[in-house]
Amino acid sequence: MTSQDTTEDFEMVDEEGNVADAENEDYLECDFSAYKLFHEGSTGAPCLSFDIVRDNLGEGRTCDTPLTLTFVAGTQAQRSHLNSITVLKMKNLKMISENDDDDDEDTELEDDEDEGTEGQPIIASATVQHNGCINRIRTSTINNVVLAAAWSETGEVGVWDLSNMLGAVEQGPTTTAAPLEEWPIYTFKGHRSEGFALDWATAMPGTLATGDCERNIHIWKPVEGGKWSVDSRPYQAHTASVEDIQWSPNEPHVFASCSVDKTIRVWDSRETQTKACMLTVSDAHTSDINVIHWNRNEPFIVSGGDDGKVQVWDLRNFQSGEPVAVLKQHTAPVTTVEWHPSDASVLASAGEDNQVLQWDLAVERDEEAGIEEDMDIPPQLLFVHKGQKEVKEVHWHPQIPGLVISTALSGFNVFKTISC
Repeated sequence: MTSQDTTEDFEMVDEEGNVADAENEDYLECDFSAYKLFHEGSTGAPCLSFDIVRDNLGEGRTCDTPLTLTFVAGTQAQRSHLNSITVLKMKNLKMISENDDDDDEDTELEDDEDEGTEGQPIIASATVQHNGCINRIRTSTINNVVLAAAWSETGEVGVWDLSNMLGAVEQGPTTTAAPLEEWPIYTFKGHRSEGFALDWATAMPGTLATGDCERNIHIWKPVEGGKWSVDSRPYQAHTASVEDIQWSPNEPHVFASCSVDKTIRVWDSRETQTKACMLTVSDAHTSDINVIHWNRNEPFIVSGGDDGKVQVWDLRNFQSGEPVAVLKQHTAPVTTVEWHPSDASVLASAGEDNQVLQWDLAVERDEEAGIEEDMDIPPQLLFVHKGQKEVKEVHWHPQIPGLVISTALSGFNVFKTISC
């Protein structure tokens, strides 16, 4: 069933800037002077995976005018039958402006002069019921149709056409909506267990890779009629659960994967299943490797693991087994990493320590700046964002430079810092 919700289920951050500290349930004072834009909210059941939907509103948008963004998320409700795929459209997101009162150094959310809701953010949502918790969801636009692939805890991967949901949120928030029945346009049931690894190939539209907890990877190839051909023979080289998959942004047929077996592997899908694994780094982390992300502009892959480390690998020297950068600031498992879509040296990471970190690898320690070595603060660390409980995913908006959306057990944050 499809329905639209009003803003009652998605409360925006208050103007006082109080952000709950997820670890000790105390309150942290949010310094709005460090942000250009900041909103937070929740949708009821936690959405631990989401993806941003590209729109037709233009590239390189700034916070100088109110922003609009759309993303799709999958829930992890306590009861399996209560889960859903939700499309959220957020409009009228305004930047933070400094208080004009010289005696008050705090900042406040910019608003219209009129009292009431005219200047407040507007949220529209549309949902379809989903069988089972959603482990991961990713979108792709194929022939001008936005699709979402969703990994279910039931062990199935479904592909959904989001056209009706996107059309519903375009109508704006309403208190009622005509119910719509939605079903996946294709479902693959060939995995032996549930999984988390999933990625669409940008260089080969419609091609999909999925990996499960039984170490199997399947490649989906589009065929006529809006269907997919999935070879029943999996790619097998990992010895434990495949946690993440990333297609090369520039080289068709090439993808990378990471695993609980502590390896990162690079594959060529043109080869047979037994010969497809081209490159391997063993013991890339000291424990499970949870996530990887492929740089869109340079030949680098970033990885994050249960050891709390964020590591950068140069594919030109991949077989050496030595990362070109090791970023140590997280104090718990890293659950998400992502390169900035246009700045090749900037990336974001987050994890179970309730921190979203922004890094710039181009920055080197300045000994003359008065930063002592024993402070143990990485010079590449640009920004620390807190206030969410167990952050699961972070994504940079591909059309709004520097804008970040993060999701956690405590809900979503949408923000842009002064650093990016």
